[in-house]
Amino acid sequence: MEKYPPIKTVWLVIILAISTATAYGQAIKWSADGNTYYRIEQNEIVQYTLPSNDKKVFISKRQLTPAGQNTPLKVSLFAFSDDSRKVLIFTNTQRVWRINTRGDYWVLNLADNSLKKLGSSRPEASLMFAKFSPDGNKVAYVSDYNVYVEDLATNNIKALTTDGNRKFINGTFDWVYEEEFACRDGIRWSNDSRSIAYWQIDARDTRDYYMVNFTDSVYSQVTPVEYPKVGQSPSGCRIGIADIATAKTTWMNIPGDPRQHYIMRMEYIPGTNDLLLQQLNRKQNESKLIRCQPSGNATIIYQESDPAWIDVYSPAVAENSYALDFRHTFEWLAGGKEFLWSSEKDGWRHLYRVSNDGTKEMLVTPGDFDVIGLKAIDEKSGTVYFLASPDNATQRYLYSMKLNGKGKPGRVTPAGLNGTHHYNISPTAKYAQHNFSNSFTKPVGELITLPGHTAVIEKESIAAKLPKLQAENHTEFFKVKTASGIEMDGWMVKPANFDASKKYPVVFYVYTEPWGQEVTDQYGSSTNFLYAGDMRADGYIYIALDNRGTPVPKGAAWRKSIYRKIGIVNIQDQAEAAKEILKWPFVDAERIAVWGWSGGGSATLNLMFQYPDIYKTGIAIAAVSNQLTYDNIYQERYMGLPQENMDDFIKGSPLTYAKNLKGNLLYIHGTGDDNVHYQNAEMLVNELIKHNKQFQFMPYPNRTHGISEGEGTFEHLSTLYTEYLKKHCPPGAK
Repeated sequence: MEKYPPIKTVWLVIILAISTATAYGQAIKWSADGNTYYRIEQNEIVQYTLPSNDKKVFISKRQLTPAGQNTPLKVSLFAFSDDSRKVLIFTNTQRVWRINTRGDYWVLNLADNSLKKLGSSRPEASLMFAKFSPDGNKVAYVSDYNVYVEDLATNNIKALTTDGNRKFINGTFDWVYEEEFACRDGIRWSNDSRSIAYWQIDARDTRDYYMVNFTDSVYSQVTPVEYPKVGQSPSGCRIGIADIATAKTTWMNIPGDPRQHYIMRMEYIPGTNDLLLQQLNRKQNESKLIRCQPSGNATIIYQESDPAWIDVYSPAVAENSYALDFRHTFEWLAGGKEFLWSSEKDGWRHLYRVSNDGTKEMLVTPGDFDVIGLKAIDEKSGTVYFLASPDNATQRYLYSMKLNGKGKPGRVTPAGLNGTHHYNISPTAKYAQHNFSNSFTKPVGELITLPGHTAVIEKESIAAKLPKLQAENHTEFFKVKTASGIEMDGWMVKPANFDASKKYPVVFYVYTEPWGQEVTDQYGSSTNFLYAGDMRADGYIYIALDNRGTPVPKGAAWRKSIYRKIGIVNIQDQAEAAKEILKWPFVDAERIAVWGWSGGGSATLNLMFQYPDIYKTGIAIAAVSNQLTYDNIYQERYMGLPQENMDDFIKGSPLTYAKNLKGNLLYIHGTGDDNVHYQNAEMLVNELIKHNKQFQFMPYPNRTHGISEGEGTFEHLSTLYTEYLKKHCPPGAK
């Protein structure tokens, strides 16, 4: 399901856009030497030089204005060639599935200020993932499912593939790879600039799901999307290396059935023309790192397995918001002789040093804690920087450790700033962009030096700004222990003028699945932005809880206890925690509501149906009502294969328990949802009708998973949500 409930995604984007901004504005792009950073200001690329932080316009609007035109290009992202003599400009961007990965690319030559559009023979805004060759003489890109190389000196465009189409995809991915692996960019330059490695996805045997648009024409319009449902074989996947001179592709001899595995990471090994890729079996509980030679020979160098699933996401990518290539990477050491690898094999997410032939391995971050995110490698000092929070799962801090694994991890973030910290560290780890917030401190940023964590400019430091950023703290963090002995973190916002001698309604906000942590100590995390008004002023208690299975830094056993039990373990934990909360003297047990979106919508339905005596009112949005309708990568990762354990899918699906509905249910879904298909709504409606269960249903015509399209949509949704909640779970003390 959507990695965060979509309406929450909107809020997270706002928060992260602020929290990843510097004290001076927006996210930054570091120079290779780490002494300079760049950012886009008023549609110009501005350069700042440290430590003075002197500013100058590096690329002006005039330089960004094509010959014969009066308007400069609108810069979305930019990238330098390796020699820093050319700049790639990404503009006129358009959304593909989740983000804008398609558009136009221009090359600005800084030597003569010439500005040239790439792909002149290709349709407008059709180029994806353009990148300079290492020697800076060519650019590779994807257009309409094929891979191209353009010579910057001759303007010659060569097609390296010609057979691509919607179902036979070169250089990028199908819907499910993008949604569940965040795989978008499917091309890699060789280190000698003579070849391109690329993914080829064969979705010809993957069935289409048909999106039907009833609103834009008097006749319905049908859009097919290749979408492998759980239990269906994945699209075929293979890796080829295309020779630039001949356009001939050599296919890698990767072991296994290409329709029973996934390849979600691939890079050239520095200093070689060999590839290193990561292969997962279909169940995603076996991972193999495979080294491939240009001839196609493939050797497994490293493998591991897990009783549940392998967590494949690169920690370094998780917070990389400024990139043209949108890809997972290997973190190389010693010029490519080693790489830094993340694994949970000892029960915690740790970093390991692994040789590029797999013969040597060393634990770098020992201890009973999780590495949350890899932030930087400083080989000169032999240090790795990472995010962790060993003592409080709701917070994030910067830690460092020696790359030789000796000693103990040390906290770099200064004491006293309790909350959530983000870092964008320069390539040399000398400087960093540091951002901080907590439940009562608005997002704030500064530039610091490392390893001392000292503000570059003291008057613009977080410490200097902090007094003006303090807000009234309405969020209380607490722990609740269930009858099953599970201790869960929670936050709570009490009504204004709270009186402990009176009773108040409780609204639970839920997500509960492996892609959402709700209880975080950062600004705005406890805000219900779908509510039209002020919940505190109106007299609601607002609560969220993180159950087992949520991706919190409490060890692999916590996260993976939900394996094959989505809809059971998470629901039991939430309900048992609610039972404890109902014992609080100021809680009105007759006014208990729950709501959520996507995975949270599924949880809302399960809570309403499985525990109808607790939850009296529920608002579920874009929910998976039947687990057999969702995509294979997500559902099989966490639930196994329905061919082997169908009962688990049935037991975890809200549809199974719909007959138990007692309370007030509002169900909402967009008919154009390409993620959680609208069929879930109609299946649920049918089941509720079958058992004569009365409920309220709101379909939003032709809206997608975020229900954000169309004039007036958000206002309507917010009003619907708020009025239903107030009617069926009245606010205020009693």
